[in-house]
Amino acid sequence: MAIKYIDDIDVNGKKVFIRADFNVPLDENQNITNDNRITATLPTIKYVLDNGGAVICASHLGRPKGKPVKEMSLKPIADRLSELLGTEVKFADDCISDEAIEVGKALKPGEILLLENLRFYDQETKNDAGFAVRLGASADVFISDAFAVSHRAHASVEAITKVVPVCVAGFLMKKEIQSFESAMTNPKRPLAAIIGGAKVSGKLEVLENLIQKVDCIIVGGGMAFTFLKAQGKEIGNSLVEEDLIDTAKSVMAKAAEKGIKLLLPVDCVIAEEFKGGVPTQTVSADGIPTGWMGLDIGPETIEIFNQAINEAKTVVWNGPMGVFEIDEFSRGTYAIADCIAAADCWSIVGGGDSVSALKKSGNQDKVSFVSTAGGAFMELMEGKILPGIAALDK
Repeated sequence: MAIKYIDDIDVNGKKVFIRADFNVPLDENQNITNDNRITATLPTIKYVLDNGGAVICASHLGRPKGKPVKEMSLKPIADRLSELLGTEVKFADDCISDEAIEVGKALKPGEILLLENLRFYDQETKNDAGFAVRLGASADVFISDAFAVSHRAHASVEAITKVVPVCVAGFLMKKEIQSFESAMTNPKRPLAAIIGGAKVSGKLEVLENLIQKVDCIIVGGGMAFTFLKAQGKEIGNSLVEEDLIDTAKSVMAKAAEKGIKLLLPVDCVIAEEFKGGVPTQTVSADGIPTGWMGLDIGPETIEIFNQAINEAKTVVWNGPMGVFEIDEFSRGTYAIADCIAAADCWSIVGGGDSVSALKKSGNQDKVSFVSTAGGAFMELMEGKILPGIAALDK
């Protein structure tokens, strides 16, 4: 794709509209509890400010459903951004009002304005052209730095690129795009993909696409039991999608036909109830008793999965190996995180649960790249073209 990046253009003297992802968690007192998404876009903002540009920043927060919601105002983000940048961040209490447009037009080089929550208007999620015209009315340049929403054809993501004359990707978007390309387009091989989570239905397109690209697929989490049932194994009361058993058989057959190694659990940690503090057992994945359910991969499986990871030169991970939020069923997920962190490979981790597990295991800084996105990362793994990236392709 012919995408230009922020460091390919001159921003001196320009009004630069930056679509950021400031969808951060707030407590009941409107205090930001995790500012990672704000700090992730600082390099892009600082680059513009340091190179003679003025910044108009925009983002959504939460799901206000097209109307103003006080608890979802971006004012706390403006305050935090001021602290991080060490300069005043002007705040507009609307994103498309005449006043907001005029403040944007009046910005001097080195100044920054944050607009109010984009999703206070339903025109944002409807990709409304008129809304995009108002958003871009003050801008000479559009910079997309919100990879996490790039799978959405929203006005501030897609329609605005038809309004503002120069459209490029910011540093965060650049990292996301190039890191994924390194992993999936031209990887060092062997390439191993680790796929977990609850259901096959949520990862079916991912698996179909991966079969065309990888050398090894490692399947864990609740979704593994549909595959195990498809192999005729006794899985007790484990999670299974009966309507996808034939699909699981088809996926395994396609992998075998292409010579792709597809690894499934050989043992499991089981319990009678889906909660902590209950008795557990470790049993063969071929013999889970009736009334018991698999909630994590077992030690033999960990050893097999880790061996595959250590043989790989590129590893992509999306989805936990078990119910890692509960201590008794977290060992498998954390063991995979530890192995990826220690492996001699290029590694990329994406998806909320995987990233959360990576952080909890203390390995966030030990992998090659951690994606900021969940849905967008998944759609890239499915082989889809994201609207927010396609819109930058000139």
